[in-house]
Amino acid sequence: MGKKKKPAVRRQHARATISDVARRANVSPMTVSRVINGEGNVRESTRDAVAAAIRALGYSPNKAARSLASASQIQIGLIYDNPSSSFLSAMLLGVLEQAREGDTQIIVVECETEAEGIETIRRMIRFGLDGIILSPPLADTTAVLEVLEKNHVLAVTIGTQHSDIDVLSVQIDDYRAAYTMTEYIIALGHTRIGFIAGNPAQQSSGLRLAGFRDAMAHAGLEVADELLAQGYFTYRSGLQAADELLDLGRPPTAIFASNDDMAAATIAAAHRRRIDIPGALSVCGVDDTLLATTIWPEITTIRQPIVDMSHQAIEMLEKAIKAKRAGQVPESPHLTVDFELIERGSTGPPPVPGPARAQDG
Repeated sequence: MGKKKKPAVRRQHARATISDVARRANVSPMTVSRVINGEGNVRESTRDAVAAAIRALGYSPNKAARSLASASQIQIGLIYDNPSSSFLSAMLLGVLEQAREGDTQIIVVECETEAEGIETIRRMIRFGLDGIILSPPLADTTAVLEVLEKNHVLAVTIGTQHSDIDVLSVQIDDYRAAYTMTEYIIALGHTRIGFIAGNPAQQSSGLRLAGFRDAMAHAGLEVADELLAQGYFTYRSGLQAADELLDLGRPPTAIFASNDDMAAATIAAAHRRRIDIPGALSVCGVDDTLLATTIWPEITTIRQPIVDMSHQAIEMLEKAIKAKRAGQVPESPHLTVDFELIERGSTGPPPVPGPARAQDG
């Protein structure tokens, strides 16, 4: 019986992926990737568990990477530095789900700086990875994109588009999404609307701001400078931006935040001031991440199908990689997916003229 088991063990070893290691060690694929890349922010006990799982499964990432040219399994690097934990969680879920379907191996690496991102890409190129996935803000970094283009690396961006270079992309129409949400707020009767912009280094931030401005102009409404607050897609930056808007002598009756993290922060800032939502202030966001339905009131938002976008990003990249292996010229499509306005309890008509209504207590 022992002889019959050996071939099965060899097949398991040959097909072992980073997800297999993660399941055996009872950790996330991200943690496995940190151990593999020698990052220091991992507990020793966790590092030992991952090492034991790697030994048990016969997983060898460097060896697998160098033999990819003749191997059937595709290996892709996912490099991220996204300030929104809710966006990141949805993206990782979509990527890992689709990767399992296609038996694609994903190496996940967090990079906190542009220089770290560039070095990680160069290391992945040396290892022979088939392709790379990027999310904002790294996906909007010129130096990072130049390294990919110079080395002819197949790559896909999620949530941003660069049609001037050969990089695949999946995104929503951020301009139209913001325009649609602004039209909705105006239709409720609001005329004094605050806007919290996202990280100015990210493409989506500028598009969403432009959509807001144009919808306001189309309705004949002025956008005063004092009603524009700068955020960075983080919850903390949303708190600061919301405070700036709510401290105005004549605060807005509605605030449109560029993502759900900052919209949730705006609701928290309003609760702290005992401002009734949506009675005295309407709040809306973008993304429709889990956070949008885990706070009270639930957030009216633009649904950006992040999980589905991640599925499609992997499929597009896998198709391009297979075409390249077959000696064909891979296509570099830019896919724009549909968004949806989701109306929930955080928005309503503006308050009647007079003092702002406050919550009891």
